[in-house]
Amino acid sequence: MTFSIVARSADGETWGVAVASKFLAVGSAVPAAVAGVGALATQADANVAYKGLALSHLDEGATAPIALQRLLEEDEGRAHRQVGIVDLDGTAASHTGTDCIPWAGGRTGDGYAIQGNCLAGEEVVAAMEDAWLASPPDAPLQDRLLAALTAGDEKGGDRRGRQSAAILVVREGAGYGGLDDVAVDLRVDDHPAPIDELGRLLELHELYLTASTEDEKVVVDAALREELEAFATAAGHRDFATWVGTENHEMRAAADLSWIDRRVLAIVRGEGR
Repeated sequence: MTFSIVARSADGETWGVAVASKFLAVGSAVPAAVAGVGALATQADANVAYKGLALSHLDEGATAPIALQRLLEEDEGRAHRQVGIVDLDGTAASHTGTDCIPWAGGRTGDGYAIQGNCLAGEEVVAAMEDAWLASPPDAPLQDRLLAALTAGDEKGGDRRGRQSAAILVVREGAGYGGLDDVAVDLRVDDHPAPIDELGRLLELHELYLTASTEDEKVVVDAALREELEAFATAAGHRDFATWVGTENHEMRAAADLSWIDRRVLAIVRGEGR
């Protein structure tokens, strides 16, 4: 009783899943993804074993349709399952079992698989597809996924109501400190407006857990360094580096303080969050 989108970025470097449901902690059950391999969503009467199995098939070189075929062949409960898969090359496949609660169905295209069950109607997946195709191909994948999820919700989404939502996005070297592949892993487990809340968390994620681009970096000269140190000590910190660590801005300031992110500088100057 869920709607989701599984997709690959247009540049072929990022894979992700966005999902929402009237179900507690949908993000714990539905999405799975591995950078350089692919992504999937398992839902309806979800077979969570699909996650490891499908990724293993994809990692061994199977296309999304072949991986899906293997999953269904091995599962006696396939009539109750719904699954979407996107592989390394962006090929997509989706399955809706005949016993899924109506409205149930999906759509696929180059780089995406959209599916849902127990929906307000087919217009939910149609709106998600329209939103996906209308979003800028070079936009961050998480933003495109959220736009699709929001469009589906606005058309009625899960006809039972709202409870949880999640986004999982992977890209090689995109994790915290560049030490793993998890670019985004956000869950709203129980909330009256989970997709709105997911959007709020995504904004915070960008600030705290996304590295600054070159355009966002402000060179710290002697005068600015003096300003930053004065700010930190006035706030009760030993130095500005300590303030950065305390406020979780490590991704947006150089360890040697040779540069600082413009948004963090705005916070220092009382001009931002």
